[in-house]
Amino acid sequence: MPTPDPRHDCDVLVIGSGAGGLSTAITARKAGLDVLVVEKAPVFGGTTAFSGGVLWIPGNRHGRANAAKAGVMDDRAAAREYLQHQTGDCFDAAAVDAFLDAAPQAIDWFERETSVQFVPTLYPDYHPTAPGGVDVGRSILAAPFDIRQLGADMARLRPPLATITFIGMMFNSSNADLKHFFRATKSLTSFVYVARRLANHLKELALYRRGVHVTSGNALAARLAHSALGAGVPIWTSAPAQRLIHEGGRVAGAVVLKDGAATAVRARHGVVLACGGFPHDARRIAQAYPHLRQGGEHLSPVPADNTGDGIALAESLGARCDIRFPAAAAWMPVSRVPMADGSVGVFPHLLDRYKPGIIAVTAQGQRFCNESESYHDVGAAMIRACAGQKETAAWLVCDKAALAKYGLGYVKPAPMPIGRFLRNGYLLQGASLAELAARAGIDGAALERTVRDYNVGAAQGQDPAFGRGATSFNRYLADPEQRPNPCVAPITQGPFYAVKLLMGDLGSFDGLATSVDGEVLGASGQALPGLYAVGNDRASMMGGNYPAAGITLGPNLTFGWLLGRLLAARAQGAAAPAEEQRHAA
Repeated sequence: MPTPDPRHDCDVLVIGSGAGGLSTAITARKAGLDVLVVEKAPVFGGTTAFSGGVLWIPGNRHGRANAAKAGVMDDRAAAREYLQHQTGDCFDAAAVDAFLDAAPQAIDWFERETSVQFVPTLYPDYHPTAPGGVDVGRSILAAPFDIRQLGADMARLRPPLATITFIGMMFNSSNADLKHFFRATKSLTSFVYVARRLANHLKELALYRRGVHVTSGNALAARLAHSALGAGVPIWTSAPAQRLIHEGGRVAGAVVLKDGAATAVRARHGVVLACGGFPHDARRIAQAYPHLRQGGEHLSPVPADNTGDGIALAESLGARCDIRFPAAAAWMPVSRVPMADGSVGVFPHLLDRYKPGIIAVTAQGQRFCNESESYHDVGAAMIRACAGQKETAAWLVCDKAALAKYGLGYVKPAPMPIGRFLRNGYLLQGASLAELAARAGIDGAALERTVRDYNVGAAQGQDPAFGRGATSFNRYLADPEQRPNPCVAPITQGPFYAVKLLMGDLGSFDGLATSVDGEVLGASGQALPGLYAVGNDRASMMGGNYPAAGITLGPNLTFGWLLGRLLAARAQGAAAPAEEQRHAA
C-alpha cells in the first residue's frame, strides 16, 4: 500500500485521549520525548470524562491520613491479600505487584509535576469484610477544575454524561455534595448550598453554554488534558487511526485521518493503543456478554466511539484479545431514558439502589440480590437471575414516600415534577402493587408477596433475605437519617412506582494480552516490537472483578505512568527500573 501524504514524525504516538492515554503521553513528554495524541472523537477525554473520577490507589498519601483518623490499619500486604482474594483464579501477581509498588509514586508524581490534583474520599472497598478489605483510605478523587484554564480547547473537552447531570450541572462524587441536594427542602443550610450551586451554574450556562466548574471524571480528563497541552503534547481530535505502519519487523507508526487527509504518523519509539476497549463493538460484545448470547439487550452509557478500534488494530498484526474473564465488563444496571429531543439516553443507576424503601425485582416479582452492593455485583446478580430467559431485566420498585425523598433513576426527588416521565413511560405508576405489576409485566401476586415479606424485616431495619446494610460500603451511599438501618425501610404508601432496569457497562475488562510493562503480545506470547497498550485496551489486572471504587482509573493512570517512563528509558537506551528489578529477580 502506498505511503500516505502528508507525514508527521514524533517519538511516541498515543491513540486515544482518556486517562490511560493522556497519563502515558504526559509522562513520556516530561521525560523529553516528542509525543502526539490522536483521538477519533471530536472531543478529548474518553470514558474518563463520563466517569466518577475516582482512583483506587492503596497506600496513597491522602488515604493514609483518612485511614489514620478512622483508626483503619492498612498496608501493602493487606491490599495484595485483598486483590488476591477478589480476583481468585485470575490473580496476576506480576501486574498486582507492579501496581501496588508504583501507584502511590505515580499519584505523588502527577501532583508534583502536573495540574492533576486529588482529594481524599471516604469510600470503603466494595467488599470491606473480605480478607484485606478496608473501610476507608484507598480511593481518591480528582479535585474540581475550572475548565476555562483550557482556553479555546475548553470546547474540545467531552461534556459529562447528560443523564447524570441536572441541566448540565455535575454532582461531585463525594457523598457530602449529594446530601445537600437530597436535603434541600428540609435544611436551610442545604437549601442555601443548592441555591448557590444552581445560581453559579446558570451564570456559567449564560456565559459559556456549559458548566465550567467541573467535578468527578470530567475534572480528571480536563486536568490531564491541561497538563498534556501545557507540556507541548498536541491532541488531534476527529483524527481516527486507520491502520498501523509495520516496517522492519516493528510498529513504526499509524495512518491517521486528519482534516480529511490520510497522514502517515511516524513514531520512532512506539505506538500506544488507548482507545477505550470494546463496549460498543457489536460483534465482540455479542460473543463476550452472556445476556447477549441468549438474545438479551445491552445499553452502554460509555462514549459511542469506543468500538474496539485499538484492539482491532493490534489484532491485524497478530495480537490476542481472548475473552477469558468470568465477567468481560464492569456491569452496570441502566435504564433507557426518552429524552425531550426524541433521542434515547442511558441512565446508570449509581445511587438510587442504596436508598431505603427501594428494592429490585425480576419479572417473576422476586428480589434477587442485596441492592446496596456495587453496580457490578448487582449487574452480575441480575444476569444470573435472568439466565435462560429471553430478556435480562429487572425493575426498581418504591412507594410514594421514597420517590419524593430520593427520586428513582432519571426522575428527580420532590419538588421536581414527575408528569412527563409518567407520560413517556419511563416511570410506571400503580395505585396498588398489583396495578403496578400489571403495567410493568411483573407477576403481581409474587410482587405483593415479596414486598410483604420484605416489609416484615424492614419495619425493624433488617433484611434477613440478603443482609442489606451489613457493610460500610452498603451504608456509604444510603440515608444516614434512616435508622436503625440506612439501607432499609418498608414499602407501604401508595401510589407505587417502578423503573425498568437493563444491563449496561462502564467499560470492558477483557482486552489485549500484554506484558506487565504494556507491550502488546502476539499469538506466540512474544512482544510485538513498537506496540503498546494501556487503559481498557489492555486486559484488566482485576480479572473481571470489581473490588472497589476506582479500580479502572487507578490502574490506568498508574500503568500509563509506568509505560511513559519505560518508553523514555528505552528511547534513551537504558533499561527501565521495572525491567531491571525483574531481570535481577
